[in-house]
Amino acid sequence: MSQIVRIIKATVASLALACSTMIGFTLMMPFALLKLVLPFKSARRVSDAAINAIAENWVGVNQWWMDMVGHTRWHLSGHEGHRRQGWYLVSSNHQSWVDILVLQYVFNRRIPLLKFFIKQELIWVPVIGLCWWALDFPFMKRKGGGSAQKDLETARKACEKFRVIPTSVISFMEGTRFTQAKHDQQRSPYQNLLKPKSGGVGMALETMGEMFDCMLDITIVYPHGVPTFTDLLMGRVDEVVVNVKEVKIPREMLVDERGQAPSRATVQTWIQGLWEAKDRELNEIKARYKAK
Repeated sequence: MSQIVRIIKATVASLALACSTMIGFTLMMPFALLKLVLPFKSARRVSDAAINAIAENWVGVNQWWMDMVGHTRWHLSGHEGHRRQGWYLVSSNHQSWVDILVLQYVFNRRIPLLKFFIKQELIWVPVIGLCWWALDFPFMKRKGGGSAQKDLETARKACEKFRVIPTSVISFMEGTRFTQAKHDQQRSPYQNLLKPKSGGVGMALETMGEMFDCMLDITIVYPHGVPTFTDLLMGRVDEVVVNVKEVKIPREMLVDERGQAPSRATVQTWIQGLWEAKDRELNEIKARYKAK
């Protein structure tokens, strides 16, 4: 594909993204304000359903321009057979901003809308930050110390809201995008992953655990290198591998009959086991595509 054609397609994609974002923002705000004025469960149920539907249409536009700009070969497994009216705890490795659009592309209207734990400073992103606020995305400071307790309380309040209508709560448990520099600085014991953090997932399990159908454990691989958002707009994402595994949430990860939540160490041990398996899976996938 010539560079001129790529630039034209990227321009069309950018315009489609900008226009759909502005339209979605304009449609969302009245319902978001309604939730503020009428903070009752019945009003929230109606408002949340409307806002989520608007967001799903926005994702649908993204699916259109992603197909239009490139000829990405999607290698998907385990992504079907889930319930749109269910509740899911979702986990994925994290390498690029593109991951978010990949997950939305794969799961739009297959499961409830994905709700992310995101960094506090992203609320200031023009327009889209307010859309995330309207969607009740939990904004996390992730600075450790005293702010860690505030982050957990933020996660708790968000998860209480997610109980109102079917929701998919997703956490990039590494807390940030993977880079080799971050990996080396952490001295991560995993070859392909940063150390996982259990706080957000633990809070989701504590407040919603009995509602989750299961965990969807997702592994994303870009066989030809991790793309940037510009690469996506330019149609330079040739292949994407997305493996989805249903993982039953162990009973010991849930609040017990005495109302006691599992300890952070218990949740961390479970997550570390999942991470070890994911690291092996990443090695297998990369080796398979490297051999082609």
